[in-house]
Amino acid sequence: MGYRVVVAGATGNVGREMLNILAERQFPVDEIVALASRRSLGSECSFGDKTLKTKDLDTFDFTGWDIALFAIGSDATKTYAPKAAKAGCIVIDNSSLYRYDPEIPLVVPEVNPEAVDQVHNKNIIANPNCSTAQMVVALKPLHDRAKIKRVVVSTYQSVSGAGKEGMDELWEQTKAVYNPVKDVPPTKFQRQIAFNVIPQIDVFMEDGTTKEEWKMVVETKKIVDPSIKVTATCVRVPVFVGHSEAVNIEFEEFLDEDEARDILREAPGIMVIDKREDGGYTTPVECVGDYATFISRIRQDSTIENGLNLWCVSDNLRKGAALNAVQIAETLGNRVLKKA
Repeated sequence: MGYRVVVAGATGNVGREMLNILAERQFPVDEIVALASRRSLGSECSFGDKTLKTKDLDTFDFTGWDIALFAIGSDATKTYAPKAAKAGCIVIDNSSLYRYDPEIPLVVPEVNPEAVDQVHNKNIIANPNCSTAQMVVALKPLHDRAKIKRVVVSTYQSVSGAGKEGMDELWEQTKAVYNPVKDVPPTKFQRQIAFNVIPQIDVFMEDGTTKEEWKMVVETKKIVDPSIKVTATCVRVPVFVGHSEAVNIEFEEFLDEDEARDILREAPGIMVIDKREDGGYTTPVECVGDYATFISRIRQDSTIENGLNLWCVSDNLRKGAALNAVQIAETLGNRVLKKA
């Protein structure tokens, strides 16, 4: 026996990936519906070998549906998630709206699967920020062994994290570099993104951090351990898909780099590619379309007593969004709903 599943925002980058991954992982679906706004009504989406026509999110009745995967942004989620939850449909939300609500679980299944047990507080589960999701997958097994005190992370985030508009802007500006007759001023980003890097993702806060940086701090504490200190610098780079992170970790106990490498190799959701030779690491190009979070460049940090450095890369549309949401649905089925 399977589930009746809703994908809201099915025509966007993340919504399409949700449909792809549900099919790829053979999630037990008895019935599935793709929802979109009225301007996308009737658009076609693929689900395995089936073609779905989108239905109107605004008029949809969630009664009798089991799980709804939301990829519609915070504003729309604020309207539709409570409706779905009240109708008895469990919402797995990809926006930032509910991540910081203490009554709503924020889940990365490789890290805190037990958190889904709190789902009936509000019938909503939050999906973390893309940059946080891949980092905590790497942190958790190391934290279990040597307890992390502090994390310093610099991110190199692809334009797909800003949606289709971000990808289009990079493409158009890149073409314009070679065709200077056409000028493509920045509209989605604060500066030109083609052949450039931008040290700002989301808005600035009073203390000088950006909201993206703040999200990484707060979400890591909620998912892994509130005692971990985190400082982040988040940078947008001219890459279409795949987020990268340079992570410096300070532990309470000494952890040898070889042991850390062995721990990560055995950890769920991680692929270690770490050879000390030219090209012996993973870049965003290789991670696209993959489920894994790739770890490379594992090495001791001799400037602090118990420190390690590592390089972390993942497909942000998958582990950073759609894949994690589907994994939450799988965990929910195994731990709470137990229908299949």
